Amino acid sequence: MPPLNGKIVTVVLFIAVLLGVLYCYISQSYRVVLSFEERFKASDKEARPPQEVVVTLSRHELHLVSQDYLRYKQPSIVQGRTDVVTVTPWLAPVVWEGTFNPGLLDTIYRPKNITVAVTVFAVGKYIMFLKNFLETAEQHFFVGFRVHFYVFTDRPNEVPQIKMAAGRQVTVMSVPSSNRWQEISARRMEIIQTLIEQKLENYCDYIFCLDVDSKFHGRWGTESLGGLVAVIHPGYYRDERSRFPYERRPASRAYVAHGEGDFYYCGGAFGGLLQEVHLLARTCRENFEADAKVGIEAAWQEESHLNRYMWINKPSKVLSPEYLWQDFKSRNSEVQIIRFSGVVKNYADIRPN
Repeated sequence: MPPLNGKIVTVVLFIAVLLGVLYCYISQSYRVVLSFEERFKASDKEARPPQEVVVTLSRHELHLVSQDYLRYKQPSIVQGRTDVVTVTPWLAPVVWEGTFNPGLLDTIYRPKNITVAVTVFAVGKYIMFLKNFLETAEQHFFVGFRVHFYVFTDRPNEVPQIKMAAGRQVTVMSVPSSNRWQEISARRMEIIQTLIEQKLENYCDYIFCLDVDSKFHGRWGTESLGGLVAVIHPGYYRDERSRFPYERRPASRAYVAHGEGDFYYCGGAFGGLLQEVHLLARTCRENFEADAKVGIEAAWQEESHLNRYMWINKPSKVLSPEYLWQDFKSRNSEVQIIRFSGVVKNYADIRPN
């Protein structure tokens, strides 16, 4: 057998080493996750428990590419907001006014041609809030981006006709009414899960789930995008966690023990990438159903289950109370702008029980 040419051996070894390094880099940089189809076909026994959830980042999050012609004010790492915390202990950004450049973010995300889905439930007398919600969303919510609003209601004939900008639309979906507002609240996670599975896969990139009895006052845009996005509740953001209204019964799947928990998050505003919100909705629904089988209803229904989920599965982005304030509250000094807020209402007049 003739001896191998030294140059050939060198080239072969170099290619082998290069492929090995590339394989290691890819395996460390990306986590293999179930596709939507595989997730939906998995049985309950095969589904991962919430404690083992792996957060999946899409390429939208991994590649934030700025245009080379863009000019903007130089950012600083020694100057900025000093009156609020802008990063969590697990290094997720906390979004406040003054912590981001809206023009820069919009320029980064616009070439990605993203589509944002929004779910809103207008059941029973809550239909009265829908017109104001949609009109103010047209003024402030992801302006200039493709947005698809999905309105779930038992009164489809009462849905107002709102003129939408190009690339923005409303789809009305009928749901049954209920004699208990708690049941309406509890069904939301199941409906969101089903919507993602049946209509949104391969269509939308992100989804936000918002309360209809609210309206927009200021910009809500690309600064809010992330893998799993939570909004800090305006009623508890200054409180010690011992005062958070977590579900405290150990028998409940929504249980959070005293001394545990990070923040108290809103059930009226959350979102993120489709696959992350799908996993959240599915897990919360399963836990709610498990509670129901033993006669337990969590203290604040889906909000309690959402808080349990996000304590274990840390959100990758946290939105400050600017993103869901309450109209009856006076604004504290650190809240420089109110972007989205729950309107003043008489619950006795609008809730079925």
